[in-house]
Amino acid sequence: MKYWYLIHSKPKDEKLAQDNLERQGYETYLPLILGRTKKRGKTTKSILPMFPRYLFIHLSDQTDDWGPIRSTLGVSSLIRFGATPAKVPDNLIKTLKHNENSQGIHELISEPLSPGDKLLIVEGPFEGYEATLFSQKSDDRVIVLLKIAENFVQVKLEQSLIEPLR
Repeated sequence: MKYWYLIHSKPKDEKLAQDNLERQGYETYLPLILGRTKKRGKTTKSILPMFPRYLFIHLSDQTDDWGPIRSTLGVSSLIRFGATPAKVPDNLIKTLKHNENSQGIHELISEPLSPGDKLLIVEGPFEGYEATLFSQKSDDRVIVLLKIAENFVQVKLEQSLIEPLR
């Protein structure tokens, strides 16, 4: 009987671990999301692992050879609880796969913004500034309040340039 297990990868090597495990004949699953990365001061949307440093592997405890897994390039370890490898419920994997779009990416639904919400501007001339949502003009435009020189200034921005402040 095959079960899903959890692999811990080396930092930023989830895809490398997946490729090398699949090259050896193992079945793996790496859930992906659309996120933001910053490179050379520019924020861009990119496809990222849903669970950084983790991916799933489908193994039989009877017939599969587990020996090569730990020494696979990109793999740090197999997650264990004590001496037993941690099994992941099948319905979790099924749910994750079911919620992917046609490109195999999870589209995380962001909570709707409301006036007064604290925001962080993630790109553009005001990058790094904290702001307060004043109003939402449409699905892609917002007006935020920025505190500049002890005064609040209204600034219109594209919604893609802001993130809720956590």
